[in-house]
Amino acid sequence: MRITQGCFSFLPDLNDEQIGAQVEYCLEQDWAIGIEYTDDPHPRNNYWEMWGHPMFDLRDAKGAMMELEECRTAHPDRYIRINAFDNTRGWETVRMSFIVNRPTDEPKLGLTRYDRHSRTQTYGLRTG
Repeated sequence: MRITQGCFSFLPDLNDEQIGAQVEYCLEQDWAIGIEYTDDPHPRNNYWEMWGHPMFDLRDAKGAMMELEECRTAHPDRYIRINAFDNTRGWETVRMSFIVNRPTDEPKLGLTRYDRHSRTQTYGLRTG
């Protein structure tokens, strides 16, 4: 099962031109760009490693694309995502997030059902 998190996760992977267009859109909205990476894509893992500092003063998508390329070079077999942060008063949150790099061999997620006492069933995610 393919890891699906963030925008565009059910689409084929975006190429660099498409990623650049999305970053340009984010910059037009005055959103800051941040790049994060991890080797644990579990849906409850909210703490990805930050690549550099958030780019609050960025005005051109080429700057973000250069940072993305450096991150891909340093971490080729990790998940990398781009976040767009809106710091407008009243929002101050991530407005867009999407995966831009995946390892060649993705870990698999599975759903396991557990039968408990008195016909109670619970579910859990497992990686492997």
